[in-house]
Amino acid sequence: MTNHEVRLRPVDLARLSGLSTQQIRNYEDAGVLPPAARTESGYRVFGDVHRRALRTYRALQRGYGPVAATSVMRGVHDGDVPGALALVDAAHASLHEQRVALRATREALESLARPAPAVPARTADLRVGEVAALLGVRTSALRVWESAGLLTPARERGTRYRQYGPADVRDARLIHLLRRSHYLLEQIRPVLEGLRREGSTEALRAAVATRGEALAGRTRAMLAGAGRLAEYLEHIEQAERVEEAEQAELSEEGR
Repeated sequence: MTNHEVRLRPVDLARLSGLSTQQIRNYEDAGVLPPAARTESGYRVFGDVHRRALRTYRALQRGYGPVAATSVMRGVHDGDVPGALALVDAAHASLHEQRVALRATREALESLARPAPAVPARTADLRVGEVAALLGVRTSALRVWESAGLLTPARERGTRYRQYGPADVRDARLIHLLRRSHYLLEQIRPVLEGLRREGSTEALRAAVATRGEALAGRTRAMLAGAGRLAEYLEHIEQAERVEEAEQAELSEEGR
């Protein structure tokens, strides 16, 4: 910390941010803040860089969550900026996957709204060959979907033949439609889980709309956090350039 830099006590930084002094100490210990200078008596002395770091962390926390935000800031202060940025990339990739799953759910709901193939008029459940013929797929496809945990048809007593009820047929149709749109099985799983959890397409449609708004809000928060991180990194790099210039100047004077 140079002589002309602002000097803040833990209580000063706490008041500026609306936190407790203990939380400020915890943030330094966790690497959220860079190491503070110490007085001869051992008291922490913070500066403008700590205020900027705290502001950056809180912006990241809103978009990326406390765990990821802490890891990012720790990486920056440990000198591993590429690793910190990789964590940011991973969070954006995860959000993208959630959007893909949500889009799959929307397409599935649109597909379910279309007329379904006529189911044979019978009271008994359908067997695997009948469901395959109904959907125009091979029986092996149904077994693959079952092995992946997407379908769980009941088994007939004695023969152990698979029995597909109305909900099983609906799920198989949904899987088939989404597979034709090149969705992976793991991307289809949350669609089925959502439909089963909500209990109806109408309830799932409402849940999808709510989820879409939440993802949009998180995207905006992540953009704001990433922007604040970029500013903080630029500030650190600029401070390092100034320090290097000062050190070079002192070296010249000492010759």
